[in-house]
Order: sequence, then C-alpha cells, then structure tokens
Amino acid sequence: MPRARRLPRRRSALILALALVGWALAAWFLWQTEVPDDLQLRHVEPRDVVSAGQEREASNFEEFLRFDFLLSQIAVVAALALYAVFGPRFLRESAAGRIGSGMLLAMLGLALVWVVSIPFSVAELWWSRRHDLSEESYGERVLGGWLALGGEFLFICLAILIVMGLAGPLRDRWWIPGGAVFVGLATLFSFVFPYLVPDQAPLRDSALSASARDYARDLDVEEVGVRVQKVADLTDAPNAMAVGLGPTRRVIIWDTLLDSRFSDDEVRVVLAHELGHHARDHLPKSIAWYALFAFPGAFLISRATRRRGGMRRPEAVPLGLFVLVALSLLALPVQNAITRHLEAEADWAALETTKNPEAARALFARFTTETLADPEPPTWAFVLVDTHPTVVERIAMAHAWAERRSP
Repeated sequence: MPRARRLPRRRSALILALALVGWALAAWFLWQTEVPDDLQLRHVEPRDVVSAGQEREASNFEEFLRFDFLLSQIAVVAALALYAVFGPRFLRESAAGRIGSGMLLAMLGLALVWVVSIPFSVAELWWSRRHDLSEESYGERVLGGWLALGGEFLFICLAILIVMGLAGPLRDRWWIPGGAVFVGLATLFSFVFPYLVPDQAPLRDSALSASARDYARDLDVEEVGVRVQKVADLTDAPNAMAVGLGPTRRVIIWDTLLDSRFSDDEVRVVLAHELGHHARDHLPKSIAWYALFAFPGAFLISRATRRRGGMRRPEAVPLGLFVLVALSLLALPVQNAITRHLEAEADWAALETTKNPEAARALFARFTTETLADPEPPTWAFVLVDTHPTVVERIAMAHAWAERRSP
C-alpha cells in the first residue's frame, strides 16, 4: 500500500481512538453521583411490600403494557423500513425543491408513524381505563396524538432544514455542526418546557409549601418554585417532574398527588425527590448525555445515507428517519440505565433531606397499590422499558439509608 494512503488511515484511526477515549471520560464523569459507592441494597421480597393479589394484579397490568410497547416499536420500525425503500417515489409528485422535498418526505414519514401507532395507543388507553387508571376518552387520545404530531412536524421541519442546509456545502461532514445544533435545540426545549405544560397553578397547601422551601434551602436550590398541574379529569395516576433550566427551573406535581390518597409526608418525599433532581443538576447532565449520543448518531446517519447521496439529497430522508429510529431503539437500554441512575440519586437526596425512610417506603409501596407498578418486573422489561428503579429497589434504598443512620 502506498505510504500516502496509509497516513490518512492512521490519522483517522488516531482521531477515532481519541474520540472514544474522550467519550468514555465524559460518560464516566457524568455517571458519578452522591449515592455512596459502598451502599449495599438487601433484596426485598415483593410480598413484603404488598399482598400477593396486589402483586399479581400489578404484574398482569404491566405485562400487557410491555408487550403493547414492544409490538408498537416493531410496527414502527417495519413501517419506516418500508418507507425507506419506497418513500423516495413520492418525489415524483413534489416540486418543492431540494430542502422542501426533504421536509415533505420527513412529514410523510411522521404521519406514517402516527397512523401505525394509533392502535397501540388506543389499546394502552383501553387497558388503563379498564383498570380505572385513566378517564381520558379515545377521541382525546387520538386528537392529542394528532396535536403532538403537529409539534413534531415543526421540530422535524426545523431539523431537516438545518441538516439539509448544512449538508449542501459540507456534504457528509454536516454531522459535526449538526450535532452541536441539535444539542442547542435540546437545551432550548428544556429551558422553555415549563411554559408549555398546561393547567398549572401555585401549590396552595401552606404546610407543603413551607416544607418545599425548607428542602430547597437545604439543597441550595432556593429559586425553584413548585406548581400543581390539573390532570385529575384525565387520570388517577400520580406524577411529578423537575423541569426547566436556570431561571425557568420548577417542580410540577400532579393534583392526583394531593387527593388524600397520599399522606403529607409521602408528598414531601416527592417534593424532595424532584428538588434533588435540580440540586444534582440532572437536567443539564441529561443534555450532556444527549450530546454524547447525538454526535455519534448524526455521524452514523450521515454514513448510512451516503448510498443515496447523503442528507443533502431529499431521497435520503426516509432512510435517515429509519436509521434514527433504529439507533434510538438500540440505545434505549443504555439510556434507561442512565435515567435509572439519576432517579436513584434523586431518591437518595430525598432521604437525606426528609430523613423519613418510613414515608419513602410507604410512598414506593403505594406506587404498586395505586398505579399498579410491578414491584419486581422481569429483567428484560426492566432493561428495555423501565426508566426508574423498581419499587423493591427503591424500598431497599430506604432500608439501607435507615441502617446507615441507626446507632
């Protein structure tokens, strides 16, 4: 092999090696949490938490949802695989130019995903209504999916505009600035998301508000407010979330947490948990994790679409959508593991702040009795689907915290 040809290959191999080392170092740094490294979680039997009947009901409920999710993902991937093959034929009917045609093909692909997903979404709602966990109508579910699709249309149009605009002059190297742009968009979305959540109101309970202020002060996140979202007319399930960045940070809890099924001490654990997300910078960390996947993902999409002229050509868009979804599914187990790791740290922050492991154990057990969360799901489901530690793991952490504090 001529020397001139070997040098670029060696340089490329060196760059790849350095990139992998940099990725690994960044991932190691982001993986660090304040949960003690030597924390030992003893196994908790589900029937030590709930009755055998409650465990069986929760397991059956979630088993249906797991398979519904898996079948929906298989259907979406299959539909996009067919679209990747036959989608470019729609270009014969388009006179919208290079970028306009690419945006049109992307929107058609999203519409296909929505249509394919409808039966599985309706089945999920039917199952939740049957178990008295949802009061949402089927019309609201389908219409809500359509409205959400409208938002995705706008995002995809912007994404295609950016990618195809960059790919014009940069060709296969569009992924370098493109990855940075997508991280910027993710940061912007996180910043404005608190203003997009509907039906918010201030937390009216003065005792809970005072506790939230105390916890925020203890965690050094005093500028984070607490809001209540009205969802009781749609679902009985409880939920809460930490949202926003910088000046938009807040905690949003669903009003279903305040309907007397949960004690004030249990709600305090939820508040401390969500404030713990902010105190431990989990939202910025999540964006950083997204960046670690966005750049390699964009690179792989650029390579996969080269056979169709790269992302500068509209006929490559259907294939690009397929590769994006396929990569997202392949990355799902890793992303779930990352999310569970952050949730575990938020649980630890809540225990350190409230110093009430009994309330934490009662809260986590109630997730099974009130929301039919499987206390100990099968391993494959835990890996592929679950974004939080299991109920028994969270209760085990509360036990471990109490044991470390006992004299």
